[in-house]
Amino acid sequence: MTTPVDQPEEPKEESSGMPFLDHLEELRRRLIWAFLAVVIMSAVAFYFSDYLLEFIQMPLKGVPLHNMQVTGAFYAYLKISLFVGVVAALPVVFYHMWRFIAPGLYERERMMVIPLVLISTILFLIGASFCFVIVLPLALQFLIGFAEGLITNYITIDSYLSFAGLLMLAFGFGFQMPIVAYFLGRAGIISAGFLAKGRRYAVVLILVAAAIITPPDVFTQVLLGIPLYVLYEVSIIVVRVVQRQK
Repeated sequence: MTTPVDQPEEPKEESSGMPFLDHLEELRRRLIWAFLAVVIMSAVAFYFSDYLLEFIQMPLKGVPLHNMQVTGAFYAYLKISLFVGVVAALPVVFYHMWRFIAPGLYERERMMVIPLVLISTILFLIGASFCFVIVLPLALQFLIGFAEGLITNYITIDSYLSFAGLLMLAFGFGFQMPIVAYFLGRAGIISAGFLAKGRRYAVVLILVAAAIITPPDVFTQVLLGIPLYVLYEVSIIVVRVVQRQK
């Protein structure tokens, strides 16, 4: 007596058959919820902006910040509140992002939306924390100490917040690489062999991306490029595991 062959799990027909305009409406609705989450969290962060401003100056190690515009202090508070609001709202943002992608996933993968939200948020926080604790102090020490005694540094609050905020966001989103590799591997778009053969090209692309994201100095670009390459190697392992499961 023969047993039926297990068939691969398929997405539900009603999800795959959703009209294109309904997809756009779904995207608009989820973007609105994500935007509202960022606004609410930013408003809460603005209330604690004094403490947040003191905290984010820790990597400076006593180097004073200056304001050269009438509205500079106010915009600095808005900027740091917006940055903290984006980070605090990430679970909501990631949730709606994965829920939007969910109709194209298998039923078993849809059950992983909440774990993926947690993993994505944790990876972002690890990347941002790694930047804040290790990379940012080293970058500031190098950049501020460059030509010390010949040039007097006059750092404005606006330039520092832009530098620190952009760098932390770059590290946070850069640490999402294993998650992206997981889904590309599940979809069969990439393979572990393809990623392994493309290491030399990946190094070039990572350096180019680091040059675009970070300020125009080689030291900061290398500090971002090294963790990104390590994550690239981790992504190869993730895709290899996915292939074995398939």
